[in-house]
Amino acid sequence: ECELASEFRYREPILSKNSLMIVVSQSGETADTLAALRMAKKMGATTLSICNVQRSTIDRESDGQIYMRCGTEIGVASTKAFTSTQSILALLAVYAGRLRGVLTEAQEEEHLKSLMGLPSQLELVLNHAKFFEDAALTLKNAKGFLYLGRGANYPIALEGALKLKELAYMHAEGYAAGEMKHGPIALIDKDMIVVVVAPRDDVYEKTVSNLEEVRARGGQVISIGTDKDEKLAKISQHYLALPEAAWFVNPILAVIPLQLLAFYVASALGHDVDQPRNLAKSVTVE
Repeated sequence: ECELASEFRYREPILSKNSLMIVVSQSGETADTLAALRMAKKMGATTLSICNVQRSTIDRESDGQIYMRCGTEIGVASTKAFTSTQSILALLAVYAGRLRGVLTEAQEEEHLKSLMGLPSQLELVLNHAKFFEDAALTLKNAKGFLYLGRGANYPIALEGALKLKELAYMHAEGYAAGEMKHGPIALIDKDMIVVVVAPRDDVYEKTVSNLEEVRARGGQVISIGTDKDEKLAKISQHYLALPEAAWFVNPILAVIPLQLLAFYVASALGHDVDQPRNLAKSVTVE
């Protein structure tokens, strides 16, 4: 289960003594996350923290610790910490799969090779910076942004929308692509930018179908797919290619273009991308 720390304590959660609660906090001082941690410990659950700041409160009070080790995160809107957390959770999943006998040694090795290949693949994705730097001059005038993704890429759509809100102060929504027809489709017109994360995976065809609905209603489409995808490129105003990657590694690559989009649109609007208005680096009060 994935929970919002700010909601967790008020849902009368059921935690058995063999439950593991993993808490994620860049600063290790986030008030609602700390409160959820303390509640879980009182209920007898084992706790594991993923933090970037060693000896922080959450780091000290958790039963086990994993460190992001991504250096000082200067920007209020975390980027390095997000990518580090993605990588750590992928490693943790592989480790748990091996312990439980779900993954073979060969599968473990294959997954680890995929993760170890990330740095060079991330360098390739960063080449999209020039595209967003140029496109930002037009994108800054958009009415709004709709980010779509399926499966593991739905949370990436949420993160992309969040980054644009944080940095550019523009209206943005992240949605599961399959939910588009249940409301968000009413927003789509020529002034709406639709950003779609659509790698070539087992739900690819369904995502493309959603994209065709967007095009039919005049939405401006920026799609992020895998390698030379002529089908996706044909129905998009702009197509950005990600390197071929394992399904659980792909979201780590896919979030980079969305971070670049937010950075360059915010810069084009003249905003301070490191210190956005109204935001604090650590939310230490509820």
